[in-house]
Amino acid sequence: MRKITTILAAVILLITLAGCGGSKSAADGPVDVDLTTLSSTMVYSEVFNMVNEPEDYIGKTVKMNGAAASYYDEAVKETYYACIIQDATACCAQGIEYVLDGAEYPADGEEITVVGEFRTYETADGTSYCTLEGAELL
Repeated sequence: MRKITTILAAVILLITLAGCGGSKSAADGPVDVDLTTLSSTMVYSEVFNMVNEPEDYIGKTVKMNGAAASYYDEAVKETYYACIIQDATACCAQGIEYVLDGAEYPADGEEITVVGEFRTYETADGTSYCTLEGAELL
């Protein structure tokens, strides 16, 4: 009986580790900046702040929704993807790039919700960009 109990406990432990011990994603943890709960004016303002004062947001988990957009840069032969947010009057737009982990990117114009870790990077020409790393579509 003791041998069966030991084997059963080992199997339960392995199942628990296999099911819960995998890599943690951005969507699994707490969201530091949830733009999905804000009014259109507040969302646009917050994204404006994120783009202009990125050091205040680095390392935070950000959740946002908007329109999917992509841009192919011929010079570096790479496609960039962003979530675009319109202001309340739909005259201005701000966006944040995102990088998915192995998922297929949505079509341009598709409404999306994305969550990821806010980071910045600099290109070879010295231009700084904001991005959501390890992002997931919800």
